[in-house]
Amino acid sequence: MDKNEVITLEDRGFIQVTGAEAKDFLQNIVTNDVEKVTSSSSVFSSILTPQGKYLFEFFIIKLKDSYLIECEKESTEEIIKLLNYYKLRSKVDFANLNKKYSASVISLEKFKEIDNSNHSKGKTINYEDGLIYIDPRNDKLGAKIISKIETIQIKTKKLNLNVVDKNKYYKKCFEIGIPQINLKNLKDKIFGIENNLDELNGIDFKKGCYVGQENTSRIKLRNKLRRRILPVQKIAGEISENDIIKYKDLEIGKIMISKPYSFGLIKVVDPDIKEFNNIDLICGNSKIKIIKPDWV
Repeated sequence: MDKNEVITLEDRGFIQVTGAEAKDFLQNIVTNDVEKVTSSSSVFSSILTPQGKYLFEFFIIKLKDSYLIECEKESTEEIIKLLNYYKLRSKVDFANLNKKYSASVISLEKFKEIDNSNHSKGKTINYEDGLIYIDPRNDKLGAKIISKIETIQIKTKKLNLNVVDKNKYYKKCFEIGIPQINLKNLKDKIFGIENNLDELNGIDFKKGCYVGQENTSRIKLRNKLRRRILPVQKIAGEISENDIIKYKDLEIGKIMISKPYSFGLIKVVDPDIKEFNNIDLICGNSKIKIIKPDWV
């Protein structure tokens, strides 16, 4: 995106996590190391099933004396329900702040103009009544402004930003190889590590136990990862969820997300997926290509 563009993401939600045991509680649940979350650093993370299956992904941000989870808005209440399930007697509370905060995306170049210190992934700065952080997954996705809803327009004007359509951001996510829409199609159907959490800085393999840690570590350490979520480009025809993808007569995967941007769960035959990268493949009655992200 251009330096002076901003994209408002109305589909992002927020959960505030408070309490004396908030950090320890999250540390025992999520895949990343909450010790890394400070006023100057935010992380990408997730919650898995005890078997290591994917449930939800989100960003964890330090907000004064609490933590702020930025997630899909439609999943906000589901995540709160799950956190309450694990709460037991922990001194921790959760609040839905969807009506208080908003998320907007700016370019990395604009972030550098605002802050001229280091620009590592996850770098976070306070900005007026909110904060701005560089996307911890891939800095090509720029940075996010987290602001109170009533002041975002003031910030946009102050920073000389022009609002552009959110599809520009989601198209960029697709081109990079990161699904952002209809993630519910992946829920409890794939392992978290198959959704590339390891490649997107969403898992810390050196931290202690968390929900789903045993299977996740086993897959990683024993080199048992055989499938990954990868972007799919439609060449001809229509594709639907669960359509089988074939290379010659070999079944190599299936469509998990068909619209608006398509992603498939693909068997990774070798680390470079050279055998069927950029080759026309059969998917039902359609032709597709698998796009290899440069970070795989």
